[in-house]
Amino acid sequence: MKRRDMLKFAVVTTALFTTTSLFATHGALAQDKKWRIGFSQATTIEPWRAQFNKDIIAEAAKHPEVELIITDGEDKTEKQVADVENLIRQEVNALLISPKESAGLTGVVQQAIDAKIPVFVLDRNVETDKYVQFVGGDNKLIGRAAGEYAVELLGGPGKAQGNVVEIWGGMGTQPAHDRHDGFHEFTDKEPGIKNLLDQQSGDWKQDQAYNIMATALRNNEKIDLVYGHNDPMAYGAYLAAKDAGREKDIKFIGIDALPGEGVTWVNNGELSATFLYATPGAEGLRQAIKYLGGEKVEKNVVLPTLKVTKENAGQIMKDNGL
Repeated sequence: MKRRDMLKFAVVTTALFTTTSLFATHGALAQDKKWRIGFSQATTIEPWRAQFNKDIIAEAAKHPEVELIITDGEDKTEKQVADVENLIRQEVNALLISPKESAGLTGVVQQAIDAKIPVFVLDRNVETDKYVQFVGGDNKLIGRAAGEYAVELLGGPGKAQGNVVEIWGGMGTQPAHDRHDGFHEFTDKEPGIKNLLDQQSGDWKQDQAYNIMATALRNNEKIDLVYGHNDPMAYGAYLAAKDAGREKDIKFIGIDALPGEGVTWVNNGELSATFLYATPGAEGLRQAIKYLGGEKVEKNVVLPTLKVTKENAGQIMKDNGL
């Protein structure tokens, strides 16, 4: 990642963390709250996670009966476990959690369930089904959409040809495996498509993807398409290709479709496409409030996706005031 981009992102992240802290403090001081809802976030250093927090804070502002307590796992499983243990001790009325790792957070989620705290799992699942509800996108479905479009870009079904670089998200997360599996349901049917890397993880981060792509470019004279498990990694790969003078020969596909990032990069012609992976914060909070109010909720709430290409990127940006 270029230094100016890293500095800009650091400012945005710092501002968001300050906003989150102020909101939580304000809630703690309020006297008219009916429910205390804890939200354990895995990290705030990724742009999608930052938007996730902004969305849940905006939704909480619409519900004066709710005190929202937000914790930041700082991209460390052990820190997130400690955060949830602390929320359990605070006897929150409901727990929302977006796990860094599925296996690593299952135990403490079970602790919350055993303490009779209703648990709502957001984005990444855990290895138990005793929670009240899961809210998130269908990562396998999104992976399939990306794979289908990759085949189209490389020549179409039965004719697709090309060398593909896939940059994984975190290897310990189910979304990364689902995005991989869905993608390969389409690309593996095409004998003309060759996968150049074997499970190279960029841990959802732009700078790590840049390094992976820089190495791939040195080792491979021909790369036709890059599939990043999120937009920052796809864009990191694009920047590496641009620095090598090869970006015009390669198609780049990502996932997330944040208006100020993936959609903008598609509109600029830097990515060929991105696929919407909506943040589940606002919907998760709405569902928790419904449940606490005595309403029945579904076991799974799947958020819709959308393919974003040059054709609709500009309108999406306009709709979001960009």
